[in-house]
Amino acid sequence: MSALKRIATRYASLIAFIFVVLAWELGCDLFQVPAFVLPAPSAILTAFTTLSPSRWFEHTWATLEVALLGFAIATAIAVPLAITITRSKLVSRVVMPWLIVIQSTPIVAIAPIIVVTLGAGVLPRVVITTLISFFPIVISTATGLASVPAEFTELSRSLRASRNREYWQIRMPYALPHLFSALRVAITLAIVGAVVAEFVAAERGLGYLILYSTSSFRIAVAFAALVILVASSLVLYGLITQLQRRLFPWSEHRG
Repeated sequence: MSALKRIATRYASLIAFIFVVLAWELGCDLFQVPAFVLPAPSAILTAFTTLSPSRWFEHTWATLEVALLGFAIATAIAVPLAITITRSKLVSRVVMPWLIVIQSTPIVAIAPIIVVTLGAGVLPRVVITTLISFFPIVISTATGLASVPAEFTELSRSLRASRNREYWQIRMPYALPHLFSALRVAITLAIVGAVVAEFVAAERGLGYLILYSTSSFRIAVAFAALVILVASSLVLYGLITQLQRRLFPWSEHRG
């Protein structure tokens, strides 16, 4: 009995997922729900055959390309900015209100403006993705850098360590759990940003495919694209978690 309990506890999420899928399938069959309203899981699986593997790959890569570019740019800008914010009160007072304004502005509202300003290519989609995944990295990294116990920084100053050394050897290790937590959030937001950008202006991508499929009442295809989006988010989330475990295993336990 204890073995069954351990198995049920370990695979609780998988068991719940299987239960939901089975209930979904049975509910659609029992109540004869039209496929254009809510397709059954079996219909979604069948929808994967409506496009060739190369077409699915083309749409998936178009979305992932924008998401990864936006995520990389957001990280490259956010981490140095977080360091600058914590090092200078003046910069913090100037920059933080602007960051809050950007975060408070609905990305869906400004996405058409960005597309009109920058054109309909890849650039506006990358900008939208960067904006939507930028804020959590800045805030979490700055919080981590500021969370160092005072006795550590006082010890560093008593030993006459330079400010740069204090940041790289004391503050950054404390900020790593916060940084990786933010990266996991940001990578999922990057997928969301890429899809939002494709809703506004795109000729390929999973977001474009969802928009096109729903407009033609091919709801099963839209759900199939949604499955790929969710799977992509989970894989990228897991990759960042594994990266933290491999490079900084101590930071995961401390976080």
